[in-house]
Amino acid sequence: MSGSEPKNQSMWVKIALALAGAGLIVSAALLSCRHWAHPNSGLPTVRMNLGSRSFTLEVANTFESRRRGLMKRDSLPENHGMIFVFAEPQILGFWMKNTRIPLDIVYLDAEGKVVSVHSMQPYDLRSTDSNGLAKYAIELNEGAAAEAGIHPGDRVAIPPAAREPAQVGSGALD
Repeated sequence: MSGSEPKNQSMWVKIALALAGAGLIVSAALLSCRHWAHPNSGLPTVRMNLGSRSFTLEVANTFESRRRGLMKRDSLPENHGMIFVFAEPQILGFWMKNTRIPLDIVYLDAEGKVVSVHSMQPYDLRSTDSNGLAKYAIELNEGAAAEAGIHPGDRVAIPPAAREPAQVGSGALD
């Protein structure tokens, strides 16, 4: 064994450790990106200001998309949610069947006035009802409504792409 072999071994060990560390950093970065990535639901999205924050909302404007909602998702990116669009104002009720993440629900009337705000827990099969007639329901991560300062009586501008359910004949059953 010559005197240079231990030096070379030491260098290779350092390189291997550096590559392993870099691999861990890249893996952690990729895993954390899923929290910011757009959910692959295939639904259209709109940007909407609620309270002091701007949210990207998936638009559930067909019977099937409203029925599925946020079921079976393991997370919802920060400042994301879903707006459920109905044909007529009514007392709306939502439950958390097959929904794995805690959510806030914000009910809005046809003019965009906040009717009520509630918190909902995963897998809770009890209905969480609006406190008045509502045409829209917005689901956000639990705590997001309070953090944004959303309160009953607030007015919200509904983006044109989220004002009406999909047309009859497009799979909507309203």
